[in-house]
Amino acid sequence: MESGNRLGLHSRYQSIRFAVNGIKTLFREEKNAVIQLLIFAMVIIAGFFSRLSDTEWILITTVSMFVFACECFNTALEDLSDFVTGEKNEKIRKIKDLAAGGVLISALGAAITGMIIFFPRFLDLFN
Repeated sequence: MESGNRLGLHSRYQSIRFAVNGIKTLFREEKNAVIQLLIFAMVIIAGFFSRLSDTEWILITTVSMFVFACECFNTALEDLSDFVTGEKNEKIRKIKDLAAGGVLISALGAAITGMIIFFPRFLDLFN
């Protein structure tokens, strides 16, 4: 096998290692990602107690992973923006605000999905 083969096992391993390093960096450096991870853990615990269906688990997992992915992209964009220019720049501020807005939209979507799934179960506890 050719050492420069991009489909080789070693290069796949390297790609995964770089991605895992990015995830570690996200949780080490971003407070919001840690808060989101704690919320996700609470949702997982609530899901076990609520005996979610397979479809509900898929929805919860999908929206949660989407929030983490958005947080990764937002963080990368902010870091790149800061690297390109450390100065105040209206266009950079707008770009950062848009990326942060994307994270907020994904988090709101996840929260709404969670409420749709969990709210009836919590009502059942009081009835």
